[in-house]
Amino acid sequence: MSESLIFFVITSYFIVLFIISSLTKGKENNTTFFTGDKESPWFVVAFGMIGASLSGITFISVPGDVGVSNFTYFQVVIGYLFGYLIVALILLPIYYKNNVTSIYEYLGARFGFVSHISGALFFFISRILGAAFRLYLVAIVLQAFVFDSWNIPFEITVCISIFLIWIYTFRGGIKTVVWTDTLQTFLMIFSVFLSIYLINKNLDWSFGDFISSDEFSDYSKIFVFDNILERNHFIKSFVGGIFITICMTGLDQDMMQKNLTCKTLSEAKKNMIVFSLILVFITFIFLVLGCLLFIYSREIGVSIPTLNGSENTDLLFPEIALNSGLGILMGIVFLLGLIAAAYSSADSALTSLTTSFCIDFLDISKKDEKSKKTIRVQIHILMSLILALVIISYKNLLDTNVIDGLLTVAGYTYGPLLGLFSFGILTNYKINDKMSILVCIASVIIVIFIGKIPPEYLGGYVIGYELLPINGLITFMGLFLIRKSPLNQSASPSKSTSKSC
Repeated sequence: MSESLIFFVITSYFIVLFIISSLTKGKENNTTFFTGDKESPWFVVAFGMIGASLSGITFISVPGDVGVSNFTYFQVVIGYLFGYLIVALILLPIYYKNNVTSIYEYLGARFGFVSHISGALFFFISRILGAAFRLYLVAIVLQAFVFDSWNIPFEITVCISIFLIWIYTFRGGIKTVVWTDTLQTFLMIFSVFLSIYLINKNLDWSFGDFISSDEFSDYSKIFVFDNILERNHFIKSFVGGIFITICMTGLDQDMMQKNLTCKTLSEAKKNMIVFSLILVFITFIFLVLGCLLFIYSREIGVSIPTLNGSENTDLLFPEIALNSGLGILMGIVFLLGLIAAAYSSADSALTSLTTSFCIDFLDISKKDEKSKKTIRVQIHILMSLILALVIISYKNLLDTNVIDGLLTVAGYTYGPLLGLFSFGILTNYKINDKMSILVCIASVIIVIFIGKIPPEYLGGYVIGYELLPINGLITFMGLFLIRKSPLNQSASPSKSTSKSC
């Protein structure tokens, strides 16, 4: 597939996004940017959230991981489903009752200013690192298969990507993102199904032939029950998946901001439940695609591409799609899916980071209308620059599969959020608010040391995604140590918060 055709596909794609941005910009004020004027249809939000949740990591890294881990990642995905139910039935009602724009306003009302800032700070760190992970993956693919041949440096590739996102989100914010994510989700799902069809066709297989083949059986192991000490044992993966979803969706301003654009709580709940069911199915299809990629690469002799001198399975899908002779249609389909997957998560990340910083750190509500818009635009630019710098820094730092890296980092950065929100919801205690940030930092430090304990010191037990609930538990215990007198015993924490909000 020629570089000029690739450039044409990318350019055409962004022209469509700019058109959608122009049609959905709304009043171009902060209310539109932060809340979408509370006018988003729940089914549109649900469909668009699939793309934001999957991202470029699922599109490339999940299929690439099949060659190493088979379908065992699906154990985590099953946990996701139960986590989404908790988000829909417990967290969403709290956010809607308190009428928050940033979900960390709940912590401010429940505990105080420092807890509010602590929650927002850990979201900020988590989302910057997570969004950068996702965009980094797409940037290295575009670099390897397009821009290297044009002698364009990786740093320029990253800056161009961020700049394009900024252009189509700076006016309409979350209102625009809800609709662009819908298009991008459709393209991503369409591309994975069409990719499976085209590769099977090239192998002279029907889909039934593929599923019933011995080769499929070689890669399709899902459950690991043999040894609880193993990192990917079912219980550890399942429980880790539940907490990853609670934190990376329910306690994350990025994902919750879309839900809060729904008109009512009941619509937001429907959105979350429908979205979760579709997401689980689509993720399984990505694993099926990964199996097919490794079978096809073995059949035609495609080697796993290298990055920084070592094999990187994240690059197998683009290598097959663009360089294995499957034709122009396969290349175009892959590119559209990849770009859609990347930008459906990156645009919402940029919007949510801007929202959180303006509301949680700058308390923009106290400013006059003209100042509000000026500050929001400036912060939007600042967040873009920070994202670009972090992505560029990853180029020489990452030496792991990106999906594994993302979930590992989440164990360190989302734990304090889990502890703060859990303590606020499950107990009736006040806390020494000024000490909350120290508790959160101490929890992260302790968990970093726990994560580095060699398995032989633990009787062969390999610590995996359960670091996240461990982190949350340590934070919860630390908050218990700095507790004060209980709130009014006749009111639940959520009711007390509602009054103070």
